[in-house]
Amino acid sequence: MTSHSTRFAMATGTAIATLMTLAGSANAFSFTTNFTGNNAKEDIWLNSVTIGDQVISNFAVVNSANIIYNAPYTGGNTGAASADRGDNASGINVEDPTNGHVVQALGNLNLNNILDGEDNGKFIIDVTFNGLVDNLLFWERGQNSRLGVQALDAFGNLVGNFLLLDSKTWDYAGFKIDTTEIGGAQNVGSLGVSLADLGVSGPIQSIRLTSETSYNGPDFKVVGTAATAAAVPEPTTVLGLGLVAGLGFVSRRRRDRA
Repeated sequence: MTSHSTRFAMATGTAIATLMTLAGSANAFSFTTNFTGNNAKEDIWLNSVTIGDQVISNFAVVNSANIIYNAPYTGGNTGAASADRGDNASGINVEDPTNGHVVQALGNLNLNNILDGEDNGKFIIDVTFNGLVDNLLFWERGQNSRLGVQALDAFGNLVGNFLLLDSKTWDYAGFKIDTTEIGGAQNVGSLGVSLADLGVSGPIQSIRLTSETSYNGPDFKVVGTAATAAAVPEPTTVLGLGLVAGLGFVSRRRRDRA
């Protein structure tokens, strides 16, 4: 006879598996950025995006961050990720950011607030959105670098596919920005990443962002499109739902035996 613990492990394993396989369905997409303000040195606010024939204005932004590694800043063109803003934009510019500074840079809809990566800097940063998301929207200043992205489950474990995004291939987003760490305006590129690209089958809330020394310093903003209530009956990941189902199964078995 299969034990309760074995059945629970099987239920949990099934939930994990549902998060893991859609690797062959990658479908990174283009979108149109609808924004207010077009002065490269000032605030540029995201109003909505158009994906196909759908206009989306319900976003989730970063509300927590965990810097796992960020190359130390020792002056000049050193370090890795820093918080940056347009020369005359609201926001912060901090060379050696804390977790809170990362949230300040990414946790808003000001497209002239970014994380700026130094040319040869390495970072690993986990970020969590203030709600479940079903697409990731990226903008990159300069269109000349790469950025690693992978989904995290509810326990902070890496799941699905590791994606290496190359902004050289992205579409022009329709605006330029000139931030405190550069001397002139640069084009901003945009790219959308779907759940299928990430290799997961349900909405997520956290991702890992990475840059290696060979990635040429990604300078980026990321926002999520908020998952619809119809698609997400409870504020949890597919893994979390699987765990709840597993606990319910064990509870029912105990009642049946009683």
